Amino acid sequence: MTTPAKKPITVFEHQTIRVNQYKDFDKSLDSLQKHYGDKGVPYYSLTHNGVRFNQYVGVIQVGDTVIEVLPKADKALVDNEPKKDLEEHWRKVLIGMLRAVGDLDVYAPTSSALQLQHNSILHLYFELFIREVEYLFHAGLVKKYRQTEGNVTALKGSLLFSKHIRQNLVHQERFYVRHTTYDVEHTLHFILYKTIKLLKHINTNTDLQSRIGALLLYFPEMPDLKVSESTFEKITFNRKTLSYQKAIEIAKLLLLKYHPDVSGGRNHVLALMFDMNKLWEKFVYVSLRKYSGMNVSAQLSKNFWQPDDKRSTSRIKPDIVINDKDTEKCIVLDTKWKNLFGKNPSPEDLRQMYVYHEYFGAKQVALVYPGSQGSKDIKGIYEPIPSRVDSTKECSLIYLPVPENWSLQDWQKSISDRLIGSN
Repeated sequence: MTTPAKKPITVFEHQTIRVNQYKDFDKSLDSLQKHYGDKGVPYYSLTHNGVRFNQYVGVIQVGDTVIEVLPKADKALVDNEPKKDLEEHWRKVLIGMLRAVGDLDVYAPTSSALQLQHNSILHLYFELFIREVEYLFHAGLVKKYRQTEGNVTALKGSLLFSKHIRQNLVHQERFYVRHTTYDVEHTLHFILYKTIKLLKHINTNTDLQSRIGALLLYFPEMPDLKVSESTFEKITFNRKTLSYQKAIEIAKLLLLKYHPDVSGGRNHVLALMFDMNKLWEKFVYVSLRKYSGMNVSAQLSKNFWQPDDKRSTSRIKPDIVINDKDTEKCIVLDTKWKNLFGKNPSPEDLRQMYVYHEYFGAKQVALVYPGSQGSKDIKGIYEPIPSRVDSTKECSLIYLPVPENWSLQDWQKSISDRLIGSN
C-alpha cells in the first residue's frame, strides 16, 4: 500500500516556523540548520527552535517535508482573510510572475498547469520536467556523433597500434580502434537521466511517481555525470536540440539546487527559492516591455564617480528606464517589494531617485511598490535648491495592486497602464 505524501507546510515570506507547530519538524529543522552552516543562506535565518524566512519565496524540500514560502504584499490581508484562500491566491500570483519572467513556462491551459498546486510549486516543476522529457522521448531522442575507442571484432576507424599490441597479443580476432559512433549517448541525455534518477529519489507526490518510474524504465541508461555551472555553460542548442532547452533549464535548477545529506541520512535539501525583490523588478520590466510600446531598458548604468588614482569607476544603475522616442520623455523607475505601512520611503531611496533625475535627465522618477486594492499613488516634491530656479523635481510613489479577479495578461496590461499613465 502506498504511503500518502505528507501535506506541504505553507507559510508567507518573513514568517517563522517553530518545532512545536508541526509534527516531526525537529528532524527537518536539524537538516535546515546543517544546510545553513557557518556561512548562512539568503532565504532563511535561524531562530530559537525554528527558522524565519526572508524575502525569498518558493519551495524547500527537506527529506519528505516540503515547505512552500509564498509572497505577501499586504499584511492586513494575511491577518484577516481565511488562510486557505490566501494561499491559493498568492500561489497563483507567484506562479503567474514566474511564468511571465520565464522561470516557469507553462504552455498548457491554466487549469491543467495548476492541477498539482495543492502539493506545492515544487511538484509543479517536477511535472513540467516530466512532461518535457515525455515529449522528447515520444518525439524520438536526438542522436549525435561521438568518438569512442576500444576492442571490436571488425576493423573500423583508426587502429591504435600500441594499445592493440598490448591488449590483443593473444586475441588476434580483436582490434583496438578509435571510431565514430552515432547514438543517443551524449551530455544532454546524461543530464536528463541524472535528473530523472534524482526525482525518483526525492519526489513525494504519488501522482507523479508512476510517470517517473516509466521514464526511468524506458529511458536508455546513461553514465553518471558530475554536473556544475560549467557543465551547463558549455551546452549549445541547435535546430535539432532546441526542443531540449526547457527540460535542460529545469534540470539545471534541480541538480544545482540539490544538497544531499552527506551524513548518510534521508534529510536531503532541495531549495528552489526566488528573491522577491528581483522577481518583482523583472516582472514589472517584462510587463512594460510587452505592453507599453516604448523603449524600456533594465539596469541601464552610467558613470557616477571617477577616482583620480584610476581605480574602477563607480556607476549608478536604476532598475528600469523608459524612453519615449516621439516625445523624448524619460521615466526612471525603481521597484521595491515592500509595504511602507503609510510611512515615507527611506531617505536613501529618495536621494537615489534625485540622482537619477539629474543624471538621466528624467522628466519623472518613481518608486514602484506592490499595493492593495484602494492604494493611492503619492507625488512628492523635492525641496528646490535656492541657487537654481529650475530645480523643482518630483518623485512619485506608485502602488500596483494584484486585481481580485485577474488573468496574467490583464494584470500585466494594468501595470503598464498605471506606470505610463501615472507619469
